Amino acid sequence: MDNYKKFETTIGGKKVVVEVGALCGLANGSCTVTCGETVVMANATISENPREGLDYFPLSVDFEEKMYAVGKIPGGFRKREGRAGDKAILTSRLIDRPLRPLFTKGIYNDVSMVVTTLSIDPDVDPAPFGMLASSIALSISDIPFNGPTGSVVVGRVDKHFVINPNAEQIEKSDMHVAVSGTAEAILMVEAGAHEVTETDMLAAIMFGHKEIKAQVEFIQTIVKKVGKTKLDIKPHKIDETLDHKVRSFATSYMEKALTETDLEKRRAAEDRVDALVKDQFVELYDENKQDIHSVLYNIKKEIVREKILVSGTRPDGRRTKDIRPIWTNVGVLPRVHGSAVFTRGSTQVLNICTLGMIADAQKIDDITEEEYKRYMHHYNMPPYATGEARPLRATGRREVGHGALAERALLPVLPSEDEFPYAIRTVSEVLSSNGSSSMASVCGSSMSLMNAGVPIKSAVAGIAMGLIKDSVTGKVAVLSDIQGMEDFLDDMDFKVAGTSKGITAIQMDIKIAGIDENIIKTALAQAQEGRMHILKKMEESIKKPNTQLSQYAPKIITFNINPDKIREVIGTGGKVINKIIDDCDGVKIDITDEGRVCVGGTDQAMLDKAKKIIDGICFEPTIGFESTGKVVRIIPIGAFVEFNGKEGMIHISKLSKTRVEKVEDVVKIGDEVHVKVIKIDEKNRIDLQRVEK
Repeated sequence: MDNYKKFETTIGGKKVVVEVGALCGLANGSCTVTCGETVVMANATISENPREGLDYFPLSVDFEEKMYAVGKIPGGFRKREGRAGDKAILTSRLIDRPLRPLFTKGIYNDVSMVVTTLSIDPDVDPAPFGMLASSIALSISDIPFNGPTGSVVVGRVDKHFVINPNAEQIEKSDMHVAVSGTAEAILMVEAGAHEVTETDMLAAIMFGHKEIKAQVEFIQTIVKKVGKTKLDIKPHKIDETLDHKVRSFATSYMEKALTETDLEKRRAAEDRVDALVKDQFVELYDENKQDIHSVLYNIKKEIVREKILVSGTRPDGRRTKDIRPIWTNVGVLPRVHGSAVFTRGSTQVLNICTLGMIADAQKIDDITEEEYKRYMHHYNMPPYATGEARPLRATGRREVGHGALAERALLPVLPSEDEFPYAIRTVSEVLSSNGSSSMASVCGSSMSLMNAGVPIKSAVAGIAMGLIKDSVTGKVAVLSDIQGMEDFLDDMDFKVAGTSKGITAIQMDIKIAGIDENIIKTALAQAQEGRMHILKKMEESIKKPNTQLSQYAPKIITFNINPDKIREVIGTGGKVINKIIDDCDGVKIDITDEGRVCVGGTDQAMLDKAKKIIDGICFEPTIGFESTGKVVRIIPIGAFVEFNGKEGMIHISKLSKTRVEKVEDVVKIGDEVHVKVIKIDEKNRIDLQRVEK
């Protein structure tokens, strides 16, 4: 404990404690961050040697959700944490994205960041503190890192911005904006919102940046006291002679190849340049293959970026604000509940909407308090979407992230469970990808939901923005609807989704050392212009939700019963409710603790039958109540009649206005009779009177 140090600050009005030196002595950088009863631990490590043959920085970030942090034992047979859940993956991505641009280019040593939840306060979201802890761990470590960064979540309650809102404030907030950056610039934004304006979104981002500046200053004081001397890692550099030789030979060929505006022709032309370079440098090629590819990449990047900055012309011939041609269609699959195709340039997404009972909602087993998720959006991008031939793999972090972004974009326009008592799943199958596939999935999902008859409030469209910024001249170009090449070669991936009224979701990643307020403002305005264009194109296929559900979608009727009657409807071991399901072919029944009943199925007659049975079980007769029933049993002194799910007896004296000698003279088993309740005793036995018409 000789190296133990404790630091305190205030973030969003809450005390935050950073502790260094007590735990994890073998990590390159380690700390714990505590706010309220939430405690997160961050550990940063680096490999001794670089990985051979890499052309990217091998950073891995893992956010570990430990169930003990919320006093839970994990589910399943193994009773231990397994593969990271979606929330943990999304938080890992939040941590990763602002850190990655701040490592020196050319360093190929593995760097690992592990953030572990040790204790969770329901009122203190661990995500922003995990982001903060990761920055502190790297900043005080000996790992070369050009930080520090700060991170916050901004909410808005009653028109006032709030830093790192608590659970109650999150419930009331109309936006949830995660922001990371340095003291000088913004590096990452991840937002969900209820159709807020571009002006309000920008204000929220800049409000968060004020707090980020204070965090960076706080971290710098920690570094001064406990920071290690940074390792002297020499970044990989391409041999200048090799670089000059390849450039001299290949530049003119690459310039000519990049004049092709058609994607396939341009790719073929680039392949020919690769082949020419390989033939020219055959003796040097095997030993310098990666460096030669890097030089070609740099040549291409410089040509494309200069052309955009100087003449405003993009690789496919578009100007900076132009949107690729859009083609849409709905109802393309006959048996599904809803479907749509959205095509923008050579990016194409097929979206399928499926409706189910509320019981089909996704059960969440993680450290959050949310137990079920009613709306699910899943994003799949198979290898053929990019023309690759490789085996299918498990869902990756990218797919989880893109699915969550589209889900967040559509949540604000979905009807409430009371308005539309269905679980909803949309699946985006990327059929062809050349940039902006996540935003195409937003557009496709919106159309698919409307095709399925889900009464969404407004159509939602998405667009991906790019940025070319010359660090020397300061020239800037913001690009609308970026395609694949621009995504690889530019400095920003800024995705904005929303309705005609406002923004519902944002995801912004920066590949340089950050951007300022003016660039964000320009990008938001340009994205709004593009979004309006896309929404009009979507309206050509579908303008509003269908008024009727598909014949193959489940029909659902909802009604309320006395909660005290739930036990009777379910029966011992589910005996009663299972019999209802068996007797009413194809129905499903959900009952909440509050007595809300949902009966679903494809046959309306069976739904009505099930409701009638349940109504009968819950029926409470009163004296004077009249109904038609069926005679089910006869004894010498009267007849038992089943009515509205109940059973009562008509005494022989109440069968007729005249004297009756024998019950069978008036009624027989199976007869329908109109009866009136005349008495209910303390044991709930019902006496009836036959009403003669």
